[in-house]
Amino acid sequence: MAGVAVLGTGIMGAPMARNLLTAGLRVTVWNRTKDKARALEADGAVVAGSPAEAVEGADVVITMLSDAEAVHAAMTSAAPGLREGQVWAQMSTVGVAGAERLAALADEHGPTFVDAPVQGTKQPAEQGTLIILAAGPQQARDTLAPVFGALGQRTLWLDEDGASGAGSRLKMATVSYGISLTAVVAESLALARGLGLDPDLVRQVITGGPMDSAYFQLKSRAILEGDFAPSFTVHNAEKDTGLIVRAGQSAEVQLDVVAATRERLRRAESQGHGDEDMSATWFASFD
Repeated sequence: MAGVAVLGTGIMGAPMARNLLTAGLRVTVWNRTKDKARALEADGAVVAGSPAEAVEGADVVITMLSDAEAVHAAMTSAAPGLREGQVWAQMSTVGVAGAERLAALADEHGPTFVDAPVQGTKQPAEQGTLIILAAGPQQARDTLAPVFGALGQRTLWLDEDGASGAGSRLKMATVSYGISLTAVVAESLALARGLGLDPDLVRQVITGGPMDSAYFQLKSRAILEGDFAPSFTVHNAEKDTGLIVRAGQSAEVQLDVVAATRERLRRAESQGHGDEDMSATWFASFD
């Protein structure tokens, strides 16, 4: 059995670790808040006291943390346990510049760097149906095959060089779509309410027509039912929109919609909804 170290056992990392265990892999976990890691002991995971302890002896290291700073700090702390021959699958959303910085850190300490952010939130992570956007050399792909097979329904290999950041660049485009679409759904329902209509009428019109989608149904249902349990939080969505805007600026691409979405998310967070699902951007439509 391959040994996998998972650094970060939050909304995404915990179900990912469980899927690895279900697939028969040996899993060691670490989280800054140790109780979140301890919750995986019952599933068979070994809980490490530090990143260095977690990665020592692992064939694969997975990072699934909040941002590039958190990943850099964890992997810097893990450095005494890192070695050549290990594969580091960096699966957090860190942006283009963040991926470049982390690839340089890998080059400094020895493991083979694979840029592999995921498309999908809590439910796909639980179901093992994430889409993995990856860049890395062939030998790393062979090592990662059973790991990625346990985590996702599909891996899209984009480049032989993890340092190219191709996975993180594609993630900027795809997560932009998801976050902006959530804001569009919320605004449409909010406008109906503001005009004195039942917002569910919007859902009734769209359902079954050319504008319908599973995503529309998911987010409109959450808003209409007032269920803002986090799948992907307002806070994290706002963080990602900042990465997306900066990626657009570096590529000289004007991103008006995502920039406006970022302002809505900031407003929702200032209203106290930062830890709720990003569909809580609904509240940004009202004082």
